[in-house]
Amino acid sequence: MARQAFGGPAALKHLRQDPVLKAVIRRIGPCTLEVAEREPYEALVRSIAHQQVHGKAAEAVLGRFVALHPDQPFPTPEQVAAASFEALRGCGFSGSKITAIRDIAEKSAAGLVPTRLAAQRLADAELIERLVSLRGVGRWTVEMLLIFSLGRPDILPVDDFGVREGWKHAAGLAEQPKPKALALLGQPWAPYRSTAAWYLWQVANAAKLKPSATAGAAP
Repeated sequence: MARQAFGGPAALKHLRQDPVLKAVIRRIGPCTLEVAEREPYEALVRSIAHQQVHGKAAEAVLGRFVALHPDQPFPTPEQVAAASFEALRGCGFSGSKITAIRDIAEKSAAGLVPTRLAAQRLADAELIERLVSLRGVGRWTVEMLLIFSLGRPDILPVDDFGVREGWKHAAGLAEQPKPKALALLGQPWAPYRSTAAWYLWQVANAAKLKPSATAGAAP
């Protein structure tokens, strides 16, 4: 389902109507984005752990967090809500992240954070409105959840640096487009804007690896 939603023939045919994306798709090849299919609660806790730290450090913290309850694949909201500050601090979470994780756990137990099954009945906009009310959770975090955990096919995270950087390079611009401008540009890409975002991330990543024109030149 995820592969079809993100890179199926219908999506690519539609996005190729944009000449910039047509060239990008030709250069990058098939879309290989896959969905982790995590529960929203777990995805949000993992996102908090990864905020403002290196990926390996975040995974180490999450490893200690999961080890608090080895009988579970991932600690439940009830277990997190009952955990002491000291136990969570011992995992490596900062005080602000502990506050955020506890809020996510409490709101998950109360039903504000829906289960994956319940989320299927909610529109993208409704999920965003619900979840940005959580401590430490902004629109970008929810958009990443919608794409990578719930497999929503029509999300364009216009505030994302990589997406805007990708369009800058793909379109040959001198600077990144503003979020509102990219949102307007991306309207014709619906209902496959998640696929478009993935391709723009690939362009941005390739640009980071590309040597500059002056690299290796004689002084």
